[in-house]
Amino acid sequence: MPTSSRRVVNSGTPSPAPYSHAVVADGLIYLSGVIAEDGTRRVVGKGDVRAQTRAVIERLRERLAAAGSSLDRVVSVMVYLTSAADFAAMNEAYAAFWPDHPPTRTTVIAGLVLPDALVEMSMIAADAGADREVILPTGWQRSPNPYSYALRTGDTVFLSGLVSRNGRDNSVVTGDVPTQTRVILDNAGELLQAAGLSHANVVSARVYLPDGATFEQMNAEYRKYFPTDPPVRATVRSGLASPQYGVEITLVASSAQRVVVEPDAARNPNLSAAIIAGRRVYLSGMLGNQAGNAGDATGQTTVTLGKIRRALEAAAVAPADVVDSLVYLTSLDDYGRMNDAYRGFLPGEFPARATVQAGLFAPDGVVEIMMTAVKP
Repeated sequence: MPTSSRRVVNSGTPSPAPYSHAVVADGLIYLSGVIAEDGTRRVVGKGDVRAQTRAVIERLRERLAAAGSSLDRVVSVMVYLTSAADFAAMNEAYAAFWPDHPPTRTTVIAGLVLPDALVEMSMIAADAGADREVILPTGWQRSPNPYSYALRTGDTVFLSGLVSRNGRDNSVVTGDVPTQTRVILDNAGELLQAAGLSHANVVSARVYLPDGATFEQMNAEYRKYFPTDPPVRATVRSGLASPQYGVEITLVASSAQRVVVEPDAARNPNLSAAIIAGRRVYLSGMLGNQAGNAGDATGQTTVTLGKIRRALEAAAVAPADVVDSLVYLTSLDDYGRMNDAYRGFLPGEFPARATVQAGLFAPDGVVEIMMTAVKP
């Protein structure tokens, strides 16, 4: 049976940055973002996204093996590319690792911490003893790209990053961002229904918008699907793999009892601060911009982590229970300053983490952090 205890696994030399290679908890294995570097911060396969994709997945394979799992147990992959022009070549190399029943996947365009890196990937995998079931509604075609639209393990259903396509023939559905948001969330509803769930079971969302001016348009449609107690969420401005799409949304749902946690009186109509589902605690992307700290990555990281601490405490967990973290920076020049503040919040065995550059929807915001914890 899968274990619910938190176990950190570092294969080879641990990273000098404040993250662990892998964290095992509650039947899942969370793997930090990996780029194609040789352990000395030198990128291998320079200029060749196929070579870098293979190197990244091989490194992740090694870390999965050290944690007692394998690539065929992966349920969710996050891919960050520095250029949409590399999407097809990345897919070609990626597909060879999953000839059948590939994991769910989201691919967006973002800046990476090493200048010669073309691709970064983070993963979530199921323990060796956990179930892994691909979900496909009746009448839907499989994705033309190497990922499954939805996949269930235990009480959790992971959805790929969805764009405005018709699931029955994979044709593009054109329209403005409100139209595309409706298509995406209608499709998500069909995928969830095929898994015996609904929008009410969604616990976590990530939204990607190439055009920041469409943020409120997306929100207006999004709220119609989550009118009360919405999932936790992080929304950033980033490029997508194809210019014909104006929004991409990734969702996680759970059949476990869902409890919303709001540590502060003010509530955001678009997201909940934290949601408990079974043993897992999902936190929204949080920001620390306030009067007097514009452009201050250290100050904003400190404020952000203070908000996260309050949310964790309200959910009856602690920083030591965090298993996974995602950091968005508006400038990678702030990477070191963010790391210094982050270390103080999470001493000891760090969670898994990915850090990329993306645009934020907060005045003067320079850092946003999203986390997942598991109750001990």
